[in-house]
Amino acid sequence: MEALRIVFMGTPDFAVGILDKLVKENYNVVGVITAPDRPAGRGRKINESAVKKYAVEHHLNILQPTNLKDPDFLNTLASLNANLQIVVAFRMLPKLVWGMPKYGTFNLHASLLPQYRGAAPINWAIINGETKTGVTTFFIDEKIDTGAIIMQDEAIIEKTDNAEDLHDKLMHLGAETVVKTVARIQEGNFETTKQPNSDDLKDAHKIFKETCEIDWSKTAEDIYNFIRGLSPYPAAWTTLTNGDQTIITKIYKASIEVEEHDLPTGSLIFTKKHMKVAVQGGYLNLEEIQLQGKKRMFVRDLLNGLNLEKNAKMG
Repeated sequence: MEALRIVFMGTPDFAVGILDKLVKENYNVVGVITAPDRPAGRGRKINESAVKKYAVEHHLNILQPTNLKDPDFLNTLASLNANLQIVVAFRMLPKLVWGMPKYGTFNLHASLLPQYRGAAPINWAIINGETKTGVTTFFIDEKIDTGAIIMQDEAIIEKTDNAEDLHDKLMHLGAETVVKTVARIQEGNFETTKQPNSDDLKDAHKIFKETCEIDWSKTAEDIYNFIRGLSPYPAAWTTLTNGDQTIITKIYKASIEVEEHDLPTGSLIFTKKHMKVAVQGGYLNLEEIQLQGKKRMFVRDLLNGLNLEKNAKMG
């Protein structure tokens, strides 16, 4: 088999972990494709993707197309003579791109496909209370996350894992899985598996700010999973009503206290160091939160300077 010439496509931190593993394993990465630079923040400072920053630091050839069907981009991509493309947390590719290399284009997805196809598999696995997930490498086809599976590796979701914890766990696992996949392709020693059809597939659609509001009528466990599945980003939020004030509040960390009570849902119980919210079957002990316009804080520190009225509530 001829030597591999790899083009890597990705944008966020998750993709950096996989690219770094390929570089450290001395694979020949002849090109890196990532998102164009964009202005961000109040100052509209130009923001480079995490993958671009890594590629610049390691002197890798970078392409940042705005249009993946642009003839100039396609000609440049073809001139790299890549025979394998690897995609991690990028955008949907046209067939003109994914069909170009001799040995195909494969994607790393942060779930055990066919479950949790879509943009946010890490978040939704935790929100839905899963205890197991994993990573999948598969060859890209015309649809989203439906191609033939090359490899899968499993990971345990601990009860205390939040989205950041699972992100890091799957990034490291995914790096190993990608390297094993590349080795198998290089050796010609692999078989693919068609993704099974099922009526019981769980979706991992994109998460938006408006869908991150906490529904305090749900069970303590459902709310707990929702909070950790969105922590630290984009973060579950609610409203804190304190007298005539209504304050948007992000909740980053909480714990469950199982106890029967007859308090209205959303009622706040607090001391000088603790704050908890009454929910079905118990309470959510709040540990780290952020009030609108303030920084993220431990609740015990926040309560030092926050005057809560007796009838204060969440939601």
